[in-house]
Amino acid sequence: MAMNYNAKDEVDGGPPCAPGGAAKTRRPDNTAFKQQRLPAWQPILTAGTVLPTFFIIGLIFIPIGIGIFVTSNNIREIEGNVFMYYGLSNFYQNHRRYVKSRDDSQLNGDPSALLNPSKECEPYRRSEDKPIAPCGAIANSMFNDTLELFLVTNESDLTLTPITLKKKGIAWWTDKNVKFRNPPGAGSLEEKFKDTTKPVNWHQPVYKLDTDEDNNGFINEDFIVWMRTAALPTFRKLYRLIERRSDLHPTLPAGQYYLNITYNYPVHSFDGRKRMILSTISWMGGKNPFLGIAYITIGSISFLLGVVLLVINHKYRNSSNTADITI
Repeated sequence: MAMNYNAKDEVDGGPPCAPGGAAKTRRPDNTAFKQQRLPAWQPILTAGTVLPTFFIIGLIFIPIGIGIFVTSNNIREIEGNVFMYYGLSNFYQNHRRYVKSRDDSQLNGDPSALLNPSKECEPYRRSEDKPIAPCGAIANSMFNDTLELFLVTNESDLTLTPITLKKKGIAWWTDKNVKFRNPPGAGSLEEKFKDTTKPVNWHQPVYKLDTDEDNNGFINEDFIVWMRTAALPTFRKLYRLIERRSDLHPTLPAGQYYLNITYNYPVHSFDGRKRMILSTISWMGGKNPFLGIAYITIGSISFLLGVVLLVINHKYRNSSNTADITI
């Protein structure tokens, strides 16, 4: 049967409809949402709304920044508990591939992920035909220097008194109790990891990180602290806690101290530097003036912009009024 063709019968470039059939269309429904007829509000920026905003931001941010900066500078080593940090420079933990190189299911104790790690861990996924636990570049590059602190009680014969360094309680509670868990099941921790191998750069397997079962394996707090990647190439991570024993005596009395470092972690390959920091904390954390400086800077810029715009607005408004009168 012959059929006449008419271009108007095609809808939106589609094939012609069959005789007697309903016309097909890809046109959106005639609704307010699909036709973009929803009511909208667009703010009109005027001097009366913009200038007060700049001044309010300046008046709020500058005092907050000064308070944070002063609080950070008032932190001293003789108040409360003392926290020992290790710091690294020129180490980019924020690199995209580095950050992704881990398996959170494996770190959470999933037996299937333990034996079959995520492909994101490549090239630190398998070694010696065995799955690596923990896998990935983050775990493989874990900091492993050992720091010991001593008080020199007698300078003549170099009598040293060791300072007690607490290695538990340095990780976030949510990391220790939620995100990181050892594989389930009966038996020793070594048996649970028997079908896996250690990361390439590690000197010992994950089940030998500590003799304390509550601080061994994936729940080792040194390991947990390292796995929380830093945002900047120069950073510090909490290493140990020096607890205050008495309110009558400082945590670290005045005197000479001896720091013993067991060097295991090379930094020359990435032109980095290592350091040890002793610090107390305040309501805003450890000593770090950056946040206070940032608040002061933003507040000062906002206040300065407010003054400049106020002058400009006053000048041109007067010029406009004069012109109207002249005309």
